[in-house]
Amino acid sequence: MIRFVFSFFGAIFTVLTLGALAVALSIGAIFWMYGRDLPNTDQLSRYQPPTISRIYSGEGRIIDEFAEERRLFAPASEIPDMVKQAFISAEDKNFYQHQGYDPRGMIAAALDAARGGSVRGASTITQQVMKNFLLGGERSAERKVKELILASRIEETLSKEKILELYLNEIYLGANSYGVAAAAQTYFNKALSELRPEEAAYLAALPKAPSTYHPVREKRRAIERRNYVLREMFDNSFLTEQEYRTARVAPLLTVQGGNIQSFRAALPPRDYFTDEIRRQLSRDYGEGEFFSGGLSVRATIDPDLQAAAAENLRRALEQYDRGTGRWRGTGETIAEEDLDEWERALARADVARDIDLDGHWHPAVVLSVADQSLGLGIEGEGEASVPREDISWMRGTFADTFARGDVVHVRRMTSDSDDSFIRWSLRQVPEVEGAFMAMDVETGRVLAMQGGFSYQHSVFNRATQATRQPGSSFKPFVYAAALDSGFSPATIVVDAPIEINTPQGLWRPKNYSNQFYGPTTVRTGIEQSRNLMTVRLAQEVGMDVVAEYAERFGVYDNMGRFLANSLGAEETTLYKMVAAYSMFANGGERVEPTLVDRVQDRYGETVYRHDARDCIDCDDATLPLGQAPRIVSHRERVMDAITAYQLTSMLKGVVDRGTARGAVNLPVPVAGKTGTTNDAKDVWFVGFTSNIAAGCYIGFDQPRSLGSNASGGGICAPVFNSFMKEAIAKYGGGPFEVPPGGHFLKIDRFTGARLSDGVSGDNVVSEYFRLGEEPLFGVALDGGFAMGANLPLFDEAGGGGQQVQNASGQTVTIPRERATFGTLSSGGLY
Repeated sequence: MIRFVFSFFGAIFTVLTLGALAVALSIGAIFWMYGRDLPNTDQLSRYQPPTISRIYSGEGRIIDEFAEERRLFAPASEIPDMVKQAFISAEDKNFYQHQGYDPRGMIAAALDAARGGSVRGASTITQQVMKNFLLGGERSAERKVKELILASRIEETLSKEKILELYLNEIYLGANSYGVAAAAQTYFNKALSELRPEEAAYLAALPKAPSTYHPVREKRRAIERRNYVLREMFDNSFLTEQEYRTARVAPLLTVQGGNIQSFRAALPPRDYFTDEIRRQLSRDYGEGEFFSGGLSVRATIDPDLQAAAAENLRRALEQYDRGTGRWRGTGETIAEEDLDEWERALARADVARDIDLDGHWHPAVVLSVADQSLGLGIEGEGEASVPREDISWMRGTFADTFARGDVVHVRRMTSDSDDSFIRWSLRQVPEVEGAFMAMDVETGRVLAMQGGFSYQHSVFNRATQATRQPGSSFKPFVYAAALDSGFSPATIVVDAPIEINTPQGLWRPKNYSNQFYGPTTVRTGIEQSRNLMTVRLAQEVGMDVVAEYAERFGVYDNMGRFLANSLGAEETTLYKMVAAYSMFANGGERVEPTLVDRVQDRYGETVYRHDARDCIDCDDATLPLGQAPRIVSHRERVMDAITAYQLTSMLKGVVDRGTARGAVNLPVPVAGKTGTTNDAKDVWFVGFTSNIAAGCYIGFDQPRSLGSNASGGGICAPVFNSFMKEAIAKYGGGPFEVPPGGHFLKIDRFTGARLSDGVSGDNVVSEYFRLGEEPLFGVALDGGFAMGANLPLFDEAGGGGQQVQNASGQTVTIPRERATFGTLSSGGLY
């Protein structure tokens, strides 16, 4: 009997042992089978999560950010313990004790599945890290097995703090926020260190299903889940009883609920400047790196000058637009059935909301149309009306022009004396467009860039992307080539009709005035923007030489060798033109324009720095007091320094007495050039002081004439003038630096004749010549083109002589000696 009992229990023990062994072998086989091809967990130690790239102003303020996933990486050492404790309490209370998986939770989940329920979680934080980083999101037994295997492996290679860091930076928490740092900013506009217990608990409530606990749509459920997390934190001794009782009754105040201003609201609206940085860095580093690399970009932008550029360009565009007398509106309408809730419908309207010109422009909807007034619903302001007198500039009546449901723009009209409100005023985004840009002539730092009237209305950046004919603003490059080829500002060039046979037919270039003026100095030719003189100069110097200069200055990559291009017929961008003019201003040294001072990677390492100059003594602690370190520049010289000064002096004459006279009036010396293309389809002004170059372009996106009276001097030069007043007030300016190696001579600017050193008068100009160089008088250049023998060789304005004042102060008359046809040369002056 005893033997039987022992045999019976021995058999049972054997069966159980063999069964356990079989189960163990089966489990082992399953784990071996699923563990063969699993991802290598070592990559997690090198993981770099996608993070936000941010753009900062020079003062260190965030002005824009770009990201595919809105994530701010926070190292474990910078995440407060309270935030860690909230997530551990909500997701994995035994996180610091287990080896990557929780057996009790797994058994409970298995029992639920056996009863016919769905396969559910019981995942630890470590398992969730494996799922998010290395596995898919499907819910299956196979994935759970893989999770267990990987979780146990990662616990052997990474510390608990590193695992928690990966989890808290990778997890999605709703509202396009990834990781706790971004979520704290999104929901509460706070840094992690500023969160209160109830706020940390709400963030910890979100991983399960962010939309289920939305702070506005599902507020009750969100508070219940938050309070559950707070209770767990209290039970785990992470909160005192008083902290718990205070936190659980606290209201849920969030950005989404309108209780807190959003982080984005504190940033300026995205504009052309930061979007151009995005475009250029995406090209240089790749879109993937820019949008997910966590780059810190310090922009060259001056916020004050950027605002001035936007305001002055917008004012010129609106002034031109109002001069047409046409109303176009926004093109947006709200359906009649939606007008009962017009505020909600207007919020969905796709119109610009970034315009600030004499006050902020608000979207509005027409609610009623009367003979003498227009009833409006204004976004954020309620209902108001606009009187008929407001559109006195416009052709037509209210009834003819507006209809109920039209979406428009309005701004407050206020008193100049005390800024008190007068009435609302209708506004529209102009059809005509343009661009403005300003940069430091020594460093290439772009201080301001406005690529159109409104970025939200049109993201096309006309400063960098619009290729347009520069017209006469290109002429300085022809004159630069001539000056470097032996000509001087006093050289005489014939201003007379020209006919050229081309494959397209006979080309007859004309001056803007449709007149010709005979032999004229090079200086007067550029000051008065004489087309015929420019063509003759280009023919004499050679278009190969002119094109080489234009390419050297970066105006074109490969300029066509056609004479028409000497008048600015080939297209380029405002960005390239302003950069090229900067090289005139800085004495002829190459300067590369940049919108970025420095780029740092996510670890703070500098990966790009624009300023390539060397500071020789910056690390010398023995440098005598008051002695500045030596800064060495390695810039390439693209133009002789004396040529640059001669050209600058002539361009200063454009402002003082040429085509920009009266439009530019500044307290420091200014040089520049107007540009107006055929039929005034494009108008330009590009100019500079001793330290800042700036340029303006205005025209329709689909080129057409701006009108017979449009010109660069009349439309663009005033924009430059208004902007530069603010730039000079901030950055100053001074005389243009005179390079060594030359001397001044008094010259008659009409005839090019040499005058004595003591004379003065309107016709007298002090020209700078290289040492040993004397101007050649009595010879006029015709460029090789034929002319009639009866050509009036000098303008007769002023009678038969010119009034000058000699050294003793007496006024004397110098006769104008006419050159004869025999003195005209086909070239080869020097």
